[in-house]
Amino acid sequence: MPRKYPIERVRDIGIIAHIDAGKTTFTERVLFYTGISHKIGEVHEGKAIMDWMVQERERGITITSAATTCFWKAEGGEEHRINIIDTPGHIDFTAEVQRSLRVLDGAVVLFDGVAGVEPQSETVWHQADKFKVPRICFINKLDRLGASFEKSLDSILEKLTPNALAIQLPIGAEDKFEGVIDLLKMKALKFEGESGEQTKEEEIPSDLLEKAKEWREKMVERIAAEDEELLEDYLAKKEISVDALQKALREAALDYRLVPVLCGSALKNKGVQQVLDAVVYYLPSPIDTPPIKGIDLKTGKGIERKADDNELFSALAFKVATDPYVGTLTYFRVYSGTLKKGSYVLNSTTGEKERIGRILRMHAQEREEVEELYTGDIAATVGLKNTSTGHTMCDEKEPIILEKIVFPEPVISIRIEPKTKADQEKMGFALKRLADEDPTFKIKSDPETGETIISGMGELHLEIIADRMKREFKVEASVGKPQVAYKETIKQETEAEGKYIKQSGGRGQYGHVWLRVLPKERGEGFEFVNEIKGGVIPQEYISAIGKGVKEAMDKGVVAGYPMVDMQVVLFDGSYHEVDSSEIAFKIAGAMALQSACRKAKPVLLEPIMKLEVVIPESFFGDTIGDLSSKRGKIEETKDRLKMKVIEAKVPLSEMFGYATSLRSLTEGRGNFSMEFDCYSEVPNNIAQEIVEGKRK
Repeated sequence: MPRKYPIERVRDIGIIAHIDAGKTTFTERVLFYTGISHKIGEVHEGKAIMDWMVQERERGITITSAATTCFWKAEGGEEHRINIIDTPGHIDFTAEVQRSLRVLDGAVVLFDGVAGVEPQSETVWHQADKFKVPRICFINKLDRLGASFEKSLDSILEKLTPNALAIQLPIGAEDKFEGVIDLLKMKALKFEGESGEQTKEEEIPSDLLEKAKEWREKMVERIAAEDEELLEDYLAKKEISVDALQKALREAALDYRLVPVLCGSALKNKGVQQVLDAVVYYLPSPIDTPPIKGIDLKTGKGIERKADDNELFSALAFKVATDPYVGTLTYFRVYSGTLKKGSYVLNSTTGEKERIGRILRMHAQEREEVEELYTGDIAATVGLKNTSTGHTMCDEKEPIILEKIVFPEPVISIRIEPKTKADQEKMGFALKRLADEDPTFKIKSDPETGETIISGMGELHLEIIADRMKREFKVEASVGKPQVAYKETIKQETEAEGKYIKQSGGRGQYGHVWLRVLPKERGEGFEFVNEIKGGVIPQEYISAIGKGVKEAMDKGVVAGYPMVDMQVVLFDGSYHEVDSSEIAFKIAGAMALQSACRKAKPVLLEPIMKLEVVIPESFFGDTIGDLSSKRGKIEETKDRLKMKVIEAKVPLSEMFGYATSLRSLTEGRGNFSMEFDCYSEVPNNIAQEIVEGKRK
């Protein structure tokens, strides 16, 4: 089958934002205007199409990123295929956002017109910077009380990027918000019809004309500065055509030198179609992005694959989801080549071949079966056995491994146990399925008590997991209290010897090592260095020593928590011709590590959270006092309309149940959001309590 949409008319985009910036409402409008849905689903009525999980509808938040395909014809242009991934805004689901950003070419970033830039929008923005994703901004909710386009734009310029450039202005604000001014065409746009589907161009209202001219002048100057020819015309005071401005703005936006900013209100059906136009005008198609980098499995060298149907096939699986109707769905993005139904591909991460049975293109929960996929497509396939998030699928003739997705480590754990014997088997299966779907969700069993411990990114994350086990897998389980994922590290350099010798008639055991341990900077991780010279310890035992060291580090020396951020150097030792074995060296390595760490001033580390609390002014003093009593460090306080905003860093262990205590402190009017910031040393008196088991 020939390609229906040429690759330059394909857009792979994501919609990203802080929780409650109106992301799902916006996506619902997009599906309606592009004809994918025939009526608009509202989040506040629990009917949003993209939020199909029960938990999403109950809580009005997005948890899993849903992928959908729609079509849009920008004014005077041809129809484009837009593949959209709607990502969650809640920090507990950061993995969903990260894996989506990895496979997108561009992003629409939504902001709440009242709050402007919020903590999660900053986090997501910096993640998008890491993947160099070009983006456009949409300042939403301008119909709300206290909304201000200019304040929100200032917060983007100040906190996120100086490259933001307004290409629209709102007409009116709050309940008088009527439409937008297009600064490129210098026209006012009003939205008519039952759902704002008809856009009407009018002359700019006389009271806004001067302001619009002033803003347009600033905009033209910024765009012209990015293009030499335009700059000459601008300086010569020549009139620059709208087409020339759009072309220069597209090039600057693709290169992330400018970020176009639009405005509107998705709930009131104003301004959404112009965002779709902007996606077509200013965001990249797969061929506008640099070739994808990977490693050639045969040579081990770096190679590139161009976005071209004639190249060899390569794709990245970015999400695994359990679908109640078809089983396991693996979502993937095709970076090069084409893929036919029924063909075999190589999973180069595991080295196994997989057969592609059915290929589904998703329209939220509706699915369309397709025969063939092309470069730039995002789709799902059913029934892959061994392919999970971050795996590369490619043509077996020239195997390539694409860059992996790296996820943050979990910071919170709870114990979970099945209520009945029948639940026990089902629970193991359910947890494994959920862990396959979510790379930030980890399961381990405590060997001493036999209990199962699950870890994740926050209280809400684990709550949803437990809820899904009950609903989707029908597993009844008792869930313990949340516990903090402490870590341990060392503060000074020391050396120690580990000797494991056992003689008991016949062949004995002999392993002898000297290790040096050195502290590393926070977040630098663990490194094992082999400095053995002249075969003092034969090569075949070195990896066994490394294993012993790693196992001992997982158990820690202060309170049994895993050790991080240290370098372990193996520099001496000895072996016995007959008695030495891998197991003996593994035990010797573990002994040496534990004895070195005990002498190296070991300390406990705890996760510190970045917290933003928004409260009415009258509760300011009480809230600050409460945070100080939780060992919180206040970083900054500022005003947002009639509310006070407190930014602080607080240990996670003090934050359990904070939602309830903040509600009672502020008569239910305060709210907060928090995200993981870093690990830092636990004060001595509290470390003592943790060691003695008085504190969880």
